[in-house]
Amino acid sequence: MAPSAISDLLPSGPLTSKSVAPEKQHHAHGMQDKSPLAAISHGDVMLAGVPTFDDMAKKRQWQLEHMAAVFRHWAREGYVEGISGHISVRDPEDHDVFWTNPLGVHFGLLKASDMIAVNLEGKVVGGNRTRPPNAAGFLIHSECHKARPDVVAVCHAHTVYGKAWSVFGRPIEMLTQDSCKFYKAHSVYNSFGGVVFASEEGAQIAQALGPTNKACILRNHGLLTVGKTVDEAAFLFLSLEHACQGQLLAEAAAQGGKIEKVLISDEEADYTNRMESDSETCYAEFQAYYDWEEYHSKGDFKN
Repeated sequence: MAPSAISDLLPSGPLTSKSVAPEKQHHAHGMQDKSPLAAISHGDVMLAGVPTFDDMAKKRQWQLEHMAAVFRHWAREGYVEGISGHISVRDPEDHDVFWTNPLGVHFGLLKASDMIAVNLEGKVVGGNRTRPPNAAGFLIHSECHKARPDVVAVCHAHTVYGKAWSVFGRPIEMLTQDSCKFYKAHSVYNSFGGVVFASEEGAQIAQALGPTNKACILRNHGLLTVGKTVDEAAFLFLSLEHACQGQLLAEAAAQGGKIEKVLISDEEADYTNRMESDSETCYAEFQAYYDWEEYHSKGDFKN
């Protein structure tokens, strides 16, 4: 069993390369009187946010269709590692139940009707009964849902760049505009307890995620993101994977500190975070991928 997880606990020793703060310069910050979606939408038409539902059955089906679309997107992005990786989406009516993917089905084949409903105690209570859910997935996701009532969806997969950066046991730095989505909003589970086959290990991951963070880097393991929709969690996962890729490229180019990286200042990182990383904007960001998957599969994932 791994030692107690502490969010943002970092190992001693120097960074893999040197970073410096930028020179102080004044920048004008606009659109702060508008919502992020309104700010990003120029003109009279605003980009649509998360839809609302009066019928819980329709909302459930909508969630499952978007969940299946995320898996199709993951397959296209190359996030498949055997049968590892899982997503959970909290049921809109029974908040002690979440839906997850069946074990052993390729992400690129998943449909809404394939998903399994499991309660927080581990009992399968609905959906697909032909395959089991992933045991490790249940132990991680159930503990995250217990610890975070605000979270609707949790995404976890063993992606190449997320795994590679995780071995340092460090958060990503604010190197680019896109990294700022995670400014003071992600943590590190700086331990590794093997395959998660105990609820205590799942609870330690949930503890490391913390009460408000959007993401957690699991050392020697991979990435985990959360959101108020599966679309938000999925876009944050994609963005964090790209941030890890960018961090690794920057570290390599820095040649062990021979070239210093210039970080985004706290003021600019905070402003950027506030203006483009809220739940509605992250949901809207993922709709471009949803539409792409719907077009190429002719809506097959909705079945």
